[in-house]
Amino acid sequence: MAAITLKSVKKNYGKTPVIHGVNVEIEAGEFIVILGPSGCGKSTLLRMIAGLEEVTAGEIHIGDRLVNQVEPRDRGCAMVFQNYALYPHMTVAQNIGYSLKVAGVPRAQRDERVRAVAKSVGLEDYLDRRPGQLSGGQRQRVAMARAMVREPKVFLFDEPFSNLDAKLRVAMRAEVRRLHRDLGVTSVFVTHDQTEAMTLADRLIIMNAGRVEQIGKPSEVYNRPASRFVADFIGSPAMNLIEGMFDEQGHFVYGRGGRLAAEPLNGQRRPGRKLVLGVRPEAVRRTNEQKPGAIPALVEYIEELGAARLIHADASGTRIVAVETENVDIPSGAPVHLEFNDDALHVFSAEDGRRIDAHA
Repeated sequence: MAAITLKSVKKNYGKTPVIHGVNVEIEAGEFIVILGPSGCGKSTLLRMIAGLEEVTAGEIHIGDRLVNQVEPRDRGCAMVFQNYALYPHMTVAQNIGYSLKVAGVPRAQRDERVRAVAKSVGLEDYLDRRPGQLSGGQRQRVAMARAMVREPKVFLFDEPFSNLDAKLRVAMRAEVRRLHRDLGVTSVFVTHDQTEAMTLADRLIIMNAGRVEQIGKPSEVYNRPASRFVADFIGSPAMNLIEGMFDEQGHFVYGRGGRLAAEPLNGQRRPGRKLVLGVRPEAVRRTNEQKPGAIPALVEYIEELGAARLIHADASGTRIVAVETENVDIPSGAPVHLEFNDDALHVFSAEDGRRIDAHA
């Protein structure tokens, strides 16, 4: 296994920049997930590490070696793709061992390694089959086994579960995490699925429009998002984001004249200052009583989730979602009051979207 260092890495297609100076240090043996919406540059960044895309500017180091000009086959990386990329005319054993055959590994040694890797991913009974005789999950395991048999320094995963159904994706996430625990190889995994990312990652790299928005452990990114983008992107249901400004009396005014006391925001209560308050739905409580700090709202509809329900409400023209665990009938249009956990409020600049300390 090897560490990966990216120093001011940029990528242009012609005159169009798509990666804007990424700086990342990935520790040896770490499992990093690059997360972001489609088109944010996450796969491009992964392909630059693999050597499948040229670097326009900056440096990529794998271990102590600068690899900008190193051929992909010589970087010590093994890549698992979304579409499996298996040879349909070869058996599972032949697909897994093909890179060893090309490298000139003796037949006996090659067969031994193929059997050992196949057993680790539960394919020992399928070695004589061809890809067309396998399920989607089994084919993805073949793709992972083919990468593992090379004993690489780095594993690179490019949205490998996108073609699998929901139940199989859960099983494959557990499989990848187990393999990483057993092998300890540095791994970089690209996905747009935040549940996948939160489940797998030691640390997350959140990307937006070719830039890194935040790097941190899943719990850090969830509990302390560095920007409005991260706050809105991480979490299901998404964080409530309330745009407004402070009046002369120090109330936060939002929507069509709604007012929030916002006691924890004493240091930010400058009249006319535009801010965005964020609060996760699980930190919003419904009450039928008008309490200090609670805001009035009208229920728009209820979203049933089984163990809980989501209340979608209109508060002076601003949509707010609250998690409801009580089994009570709440009709559409019903008046409610919503309370926020004061210590769960997040504050973001309305200008650049970056996080502001609520007590600054």
